[in-house]
Amino acid sequence: MDLTLKTLHLEDVLANHGQDMTGKIVAVTGTTSGTGYVCARELARKGATVILLNRQSQRATESAQNLQQEVPNGVFDAITCDLQDFASVQTAIDTIKSKYDKLDVLVNNAGVMALKDQATKDGYDVQIQTNVLSHFLLTKGLFPLLMASGQGRVVNHSSMARLGDPLDMKYFGKNGGNLGGDGTPEENLSFKGPRWQRYHQTKLANCAFTYGLKEKLEAAGIDQVIPLLAHPGLALTQLQFTTTEDGGMQTSEELMSRGQSAEDGATGIIRAAMDPEAQSGDFFGPENWKGYPDRLPPEDLLFDEANIRVNWEGCEAAVGTFSFSGARGA
Repeated sequence: MDLTLKTLHLEDVLANHGQDMTGKIVAVTGTTSGTGYVCARELARKGATVILLNRQSQRATESAQNLQQEVPNGVFDAITCDLQDFASVQTAIDTIKSKYDKLDVLVNNAGVMALKDQATKDGYDVQIQTNVLSHFLLTKGLFPLLMASGQGRVVNHSSMARLGDPLDMKYFGKNGGNLGGDGTPEENLSFKGPRWQRYHQTKLANCAFTYGLKEKLEAAGIDQVIPLLAHPGLALTQLQFTTTEDGGMQTSEELMSRGQSAEDGATGIIRAAMDPEAQSGDFFGPENWKGYPDRLPPEDLLFDEANIRVNWEGCEAAVGTFSFSGARGA
């Protein structure tokens, strides 16, 4: 698709909601293209050391080289992290812990959308493991480094697909390949059916994780780490093309022309990562499909206690207990 969308908001966000990131360590998942690439680039331009977390591929290698070319003085550290493989995520955690004594920001950006009903090697739905379970594992594994920052941030990336049915525990279990099938062409064309229901569950789970983490940190008396939430609106990124190739949707120039550039789509996570005024639980993004990444009021279902419980219990059952022991006030 030959479509160019003008970037309208990135420069303003960086000027008015950014800060000097010199000396800060930031990890970002999914930086080979789109919002993750833009986020990594702008963090490096602000002086941060940026850890690039992607599965091993030629694309990952080339994107890291491109980032270095765009930011010649930037400090990038590419570490293999395949979110569809818990062992790979744990290895990435161990590698980061061996190289760094703190982590200032973790941007849980990577995601897949409306893919076929298939299981990962660990037995989970490919969408729930990529978008939710592995990010929970990454956050709990790196939590001691976030605490060591003294002002750590966990930035979770949701989407407009967060709106819909409540969370259902079946999507968090080892049910990959048995969660409704691939849907009809008509359903996929209209963003309905089982593919899109699985995707919705993951995007609502990103929100429930944010507000569940906020609750638990406050209950433990921990204020050294704050969770934040963002969404990109409809941004022109590789995400849509991957879904189209998998049969989950049909992209069109007319549809994407209603959205915004990848740069503007990244402004929500950029603001969450850098805004010096950000507070625990802040939600940044356009009001609808496109626009400035304002501070948004979260919908009730995002911090609904039942949704928080399903997400937390489902994630812990998959990847282990998130422990706050040893933290101040815990």
